[in-house]
Amino acid sequence: MNNLELIKTRRSVRTFDGKPLSEEDKNKLLEFGKNIPNPYNIPVEFIYLDAKEHGVSSPVITGENAYFAAKVKLSEHSEEAFGYSFEKFVLYAWSLGIGTTWIGGTMKRELFESEAGVGEDERMYCVTPVGYPAKKKSIKEIAMRTGIRADSRKDAKDLFFENDFGTPLSHVEDTIKNALEAVRLGPSAVNKQPWRIVKCGNSYHFYVRHDKGYSEHPKGDIQMVDMGIALCHFMDFAGGELSINDPGIKVPEDCMEYVATVTV
Repeated sequence: MNNLELIKTRRSVRTFDGKPLSEEDKNKLLEFGKNIPNPYNIPVEFIYLDAKEHGVSSPVITGENAYFAAKVKLSEHSEEAFGYSFEKFVLYAWSLGIGTTWIGGTMKRELFESEAGVGEDERMYCVTPVGYPAKKKSIKEIAMRTGIRADSRKDAKDLFFENDFGTPLSHVEDTIKNALEAVRLGPSAVNKQPWRIVKCGNSYHFYVRHDKGYSEHPKGDIQMVDMGIALCHFMDFAGGELSINDPGIKVPEDCMEYVATVTV
């Protein structure tokens, strides 16, 4: 299965079959998590937590036996770096048939942070359960997916633009087309899909559209983690070099902010 098929087929899994990970699959995840690069060169550390041993759980998850937490040193762009590396991890898990879902709020955060050994100068923006998907979703998972319209996505014309925010992007080569589609299909907190991209020549400028209540969170801006996911999906297909150099494009809303540029 190629990367685009992984992204197209992957779904958030909140209902597991109750079977623990095989030792082989567990070891594959542990090994993969040891060194997941991101373009910010900020290390993200992954920690395996047995649910019973560590007493960790989430009220929106059923049938799980384990979680992976991740932590990163608090620094500029740590949220984006975290999102980029964490998305690499969940896509790899899906390639093994292992289900995951991003959890940033519906958990006992202090307990997870304690069990994962998160220091005062570190942040644990999200965790994920890991396990094999159940054949049927639980009632609470169905209700949650319906509530956030988990399977819906914004149209490309509302996300991708050329030269300014008034001109929807139309014609691009297949590689970039796949990269943008991968971004469009990406997961995001409460399915807000905060990413916007403006193409200027060979440069693709990434912007975040902030929703109220996210950027003020004391544990970090989860929508900047979402931007790391978008960058991961785009660069997996298009490659390129990441830079931080605001092009000064006028944004249509005060809640929008420049994040990064990928030049291909």
